[in-house]
Amino acid sequence: MRVSVLELPARWMTVAEALADVDARLGSGPATDLVLLPEAALTGYVSPTGETDLAAAAETIDGPTAAALAALAVSHRAHVVGPLIERDGGACFNSTIGFDPAGARTLHYRKRHPWAPETWATPGDRPHQTVEVAGVRIAIATCYDLHFLADEAADVLAAADLLLFPSAWVERRSTRVAMLRAIAARFDVAVANANWGPGVVRVAGQGGSCVIDRGGAVRATAPPGGRADATLDMP
Repeated sequence: MRVSVLELPARWMTVAEALADVDARLGSGPATDLVLLPEAALTGYVSPTGETDLAAAAETIDGPTAAALAALAVSHRAHVVGPLIERDGGACFNSTIGFDPAGARTLHYRKRHPWAPETWATPGDRPHQTVEVAGVRIAIATCYDLHFLADEAADVLAAADLLLFPSAWVERRSTRVAMLRAIAARFDVAVANANWGPGVVRVAGQGGSCVIDRGGAVRATAPPGGRADATLDMP
């Protein structure tokens, strides 16, 4: 499977611009089987003035953002996995959704451990699980979830071929990559990490999006604000 991660720059409430950026990057190649976008990369995670409330941008699971991601999957004949600020009744979730090349939804995950500034977000109410995508068993976790993942989902990681990890990391970059490499080696699972890049907000921890193989070796790292691609051997 060819896996790609896009390191989108930090934006704030310019969703159409972000979607156009994704379209352009996928269109410029190379072709890929699966592409992962960073956490909250379409709306932005935090504003230049420090605003963190994303509730106003929340949509339903079948809203315009989901439709746009599905259209990208169809247009580029790839599995596309991206962020959704999701509204479900009175609750909002920091979610990730995925679509296959026919535009069908294949993945829906709600971040289980919102970080402290995410007071708008309800903790994800579903257990970790694997989802089969193109014959590959995929697990997913988002950013701060990583600190709890090995304890909460050891059986899921052991059963998975690939862990998708979208993030808007704010700690030292080396901490994130080291933790992901340890997860990969311990559980024999490849990892794709799409992290936000510097943009209208610049903080420590941005950059360094990467693809890690099942042995814990980094197979590809995105240049600043760029893209990383790697072909991974899957069972």
